[in-house]
Amino acid sequence: MDKKSKLIPWILAIIITIAAVIYQRATGPTYPKKVKVSINNTDYKLKLLRSSSLDKLAKVELAIPDKNVTGKLFYKAYPLGKEWKEQTMQREDDNLTAVIPGTMMAEKFEYYAELSSGNETVSVLKESPVVIRFKGGVPWYILIPHILSMFLGMLFANFVALIILFKHPDYKFYLYVTFILLTIGGMILGPFVQLYAFDELWAGVPFGWDLTDNKMLIGFLVWGIAVLGNIKKRRPYLAVIAAVITLVIFSIPHSMYGSELDATTGKIIQG
Repeated sequence: MDKKSKLIPWILAIIITIAAVIYQRATGPTYPKKVKVSINNTDYKLKLLRSSSLDKLAKVELAIPDKNVTGKLFYKAYPLGKEWKEQTMQREDDNLTAVIPGTMMAEKFEYYAELSSGNETVSVLKESPVVIRFKGGVPWYILIPHILSMFLGMLFANFVALIILFKHPDYKFYLYVTFILLTIGGMILGPFVQLYAFDELWAGVPFGWDLTDNKMLIGFLVWGIAVLGNIKKRRPYLAVIAAVITLVIFSIPHSMYGSELDATTGKIIQG
């Protein structure tokens, strides 16, 4: 297979992979919540924090340059907190800021804000408060290779399926590369990310129902089957099936049904 005939599958694979990543980020429960508010006849697009590491301040920052606008943050433990605690937001240049005091891995709070200017008061997500989850800090030398391996594994998975659909015969090398990348990123580095973030090496089947761990397990198994099925005989359809399953499971929002602190027992469970 020459370089020119690989070009279109590579372009399509890159587009599909980036689209899946963007979709996952836009729908995931850990990425900032976007909301529009209007006060003093001015519209603002705000981003509200939904995930924070314990090694840094969980600072909620509302980008509102108007110095006449003040704010309050209301927060309580999630899901069993009963009383809202109130915090006056501080002005830092063009932002109104407040810090949510998380102290434990997988601890969650829900919060909303109130903005005021003169006689006008506007609530920000009071009816459906934002939920923020805390996690331990993951060292960069584990997190970066994990993210890179998973992204490249997804890219190669899409490429393998495309070159098969384009009826190119030399797919086996890329099949093996895909399996190796997903194994390194998901089954070797993934548990260490989980360990640093939530103090548990593996929270998927058979020990729990953490969705992220189970997605990794499914991806590892389907590509393992595809590799074994192609060692002695050509079965390209197994790689296509594995690629489709991988695209579906890795498009599921990251960290859904993930680790959560049970306030009644003090233990981390899977949501």
